[in-house]
Amino acid sequence: MASFAKIGLNNKVIEVLSVHNNELKDANGVEQENIGIDFLTNLHGWAIWKQTSYNGNFRKNHAAIGYTYDEDRDAFIPKKPFNSWILNEETCQWEAPVEKPETFTQGLTDNNGNPRPDGYIWNEEAQQWDLNE
Repeated sequence: MASFAKIGLNNKVIEVLSVHNNELKDANGVEQENIGIDFLTNLHGWAIWKQTSYNGNFRKNHAAIGYTYDEDRDAFIPKKPFNSWILNEETCQWEAPVEKPETFTQGLTDNNGNPRPDGYIWNEEAQQWDLNE
């Protein structure tokens, strides 16, 4: 399956749809983004559609509702989680201005006694990672 993002005002992703790969193939059996866009336009009417990739082969990140399509970077960028975070130009992911401490899960558990995969949360006011107790 191929995925396509519908782009709305301010280049925000407003919908993500899946299209069977057969609907993207040209006469030579090669998948073409523009054929997928034509298919979606015939089904849903005119809109701006951009193909997106689950494995990040193109457009950096798989689109999701609320992401922004950046034309200059040809990338889908998630919503900025905190004002202080900085966009990594290579990955188009937001990163904290302070490196996250190494994860140490031994002894850290949730309310049900299950090991927590990550023991830190970002503290925007203090501009630091705090242990999530």
